[in-house]
Amino acid sequence: MDSTIFAFFFIALLSTTRAFDPCPSLKPKSDGSDLSIIHIYGKCSPFNSPKPASSWTTTVLNMASEDQQRLTYLSSLVATKPKTSVPIAPGQVINIGNYVARVKIGTPGQLMFMVLDTSADTAWVPCSGCTGCSSTMFSQNSSATYETVDCATSECVQARGLSCPMAEPSNCLFNQSYGGDSSFLASLSRDFLQLANDTIPSYLFGCIGAVSGKSIPPQGLLGLGRGVMSVLSQSGSIYSGVFSYCLPSFRSYYFSGSLRLGPNGQPKTIKFTPLLKNPHRPSLYYVNLTGVTIGRFKVPIAPELLGFDPSTGAGTIIDSGTVITRFVPAAYDAIKEAFRNQTQGPFTSLGAFDTCFSVTHENVAPKMTFHFTGLDIVLPMENTLIHSSAGTLACLAMASAPNNVNSVLNVIANLQQQNLRILFDVVNSRVGITREICN
Repeated sequence: MDSTIFAFFFIALLSTTRAFDPCPSLKPKSDGSDLSIIHIYGKCSPFNSPKPASSWTTTVLNMASEDQQRLTYLSSLVATKPKTSVPIAPGQVINIGNYVARVKIGTPGQLMFMVLDTSADTAWVPCSGCTGCSSTMFSQNSSATYETVDCATSECVQARGLSCPMAEPSNCLFNQSYGGDSSFLASLSRDFLQLANDTIPSYLFGCIGAVSGKSIPPQGLLGLGRGVMSVLSQSGSIYSGVFSYCLPSFRSYYFSGSLRLGPNGQPKTIKFTPLLKNPHRPSLYYVNLTGVTIGRFKVPIAPELLGFDPSTGAGTIIDSGTVITRFVPAAYDAIKEAFRNQTQGPFTSLGAFDTCFSVTHENVAPKMTFHFTGLDIVLPMENTLIHSSAGTLACLAMASAPNNVNSVLNVIANLQQQNLRILFDVVNSRVGITREICN
């Protein structure tokens, strides 16, 4: 080869290597409303995984073991006694979310990695001067479009669920607990919110001024629920009440998926199941799970264990903040027995998982199918099993609702959603699910 040509190719290769971005999908696409979503402890996240954690598998196992707080929160939202919907209310308990996205707030836009939560409505971020917050905060004084919301406004009454306690004008303040051991004080505010290439003006969110505890997401939370304070409600006609997400494999090194906002670019061929609405908790995404098949065996689950009942909150929801799918105890016991009957033991327990077996028997483990009204989803094996950090055990990646959580709720969690495109069409009251490689 001519030395000049060789030098050209060498320089080109070197330039390509230097320009390589291991997390390229974190940058918004130029042709739509797509946001990259990453696991809060993944390789492309700015946050460090909790210690001690010898491996990524250990981190996932530890997070699954902490799902109980999330189940407690979700169960508290579906109490038998009817309640007025209060998107931001004193005393709410929320567990930490699993996925974050790049979001810009203010003018000029300030970058924040905010947790995404499909079972919450509000947005809130740590603001300058916050006591107990992380080092990355939104500088409200540097934004030309930032405004506080007055206590006497209808938005404050809606947000707090209380009337203004003072006769004279004052900021709309509220407090909220989080994760069971943390809380924060915030001021209801407005500013520009930028998602990918879209800008939502006058977006209502909580500007955090003080934090107690260690469970508050470091750079805030963005609610993707169905309530009046969520992204869908506050974005008006921009997204037409439609969004979807695709969560990559838990085995993915960089663990980057996508959040697609609005009807454009959504899958053309996708099967839907009806989206049900609980008037006592309108933020949650209820679907009608009618049964579970393991291998060729339809698991005998009493209909009332899966049936939707808005008066009690019973039924099944799709949730982005729970790690492993949870069923009410009687339903899970039937699923576990059917799975064990078709899998070679002996069986042991590991953390939140009670059906673990030698990984050498994984090739004979049965596939699992979720049956929804109008839609059947056959789970890939990676959506059904999770491995121990040593790689010697494979565990059924599902569990019963904790005994001390009086739950009537079944939760389809994010490990079972990986490499699926989940499409939420609120206006037409439907949820679509289709296979997609999300990495």
